[in-house]
Amino acid sequence: MMTPTDPEFERRVRDSFARQLVMSTLGASLSRVEAGAVDIELPFRGDLTQQDGFIHAAIVTTIADSACGYAAYTLMPAGSSVLSVEFKVNLLRPAAGELFVAEARVVKSGGTLTVVRADVYARTGLEAKLVATMLATMIRR
Repeated sequence: MMTPTDPEFERRVRDSFARQLVMSTLGASLSRVEAGAVDIELPFRGDLTQQDGFIHAAIVTTIADSACGYAAYTLMPAGSSVLSVEFKVNLLRPAAGELFVAEARVVKSGGTLTVVRADVYARTGLEAKLVATMLATMIRR
């Protein structure tokens, strides 16, 4: 387990997430906030699909990016902010399901840069399928 520098990291993450309008626009929510780990959930919505009825790749990427950023943010000191520096996404299968969950885990936390991996799963009932994986670098500001 990773050790946060700010004992109030969970409140700080939840407060920041509440201000992130893109997440509320999409209908996404935080389902897990721990030191070095954040999960974001997004229920299926027809208005977020591409032409074949799958959740659009940009939406999958958006929840993965936010989950990565907040996972990194859990380990940053109070008074910090976080921004994406770069990321790579592998789209592994069409995003078809009832609920989409981006599970982000910090790989390496540094003084300025943090590397994070996120896996995005499509869930239908008890079945979960991996639809995308992201490797991201976040910067502390």
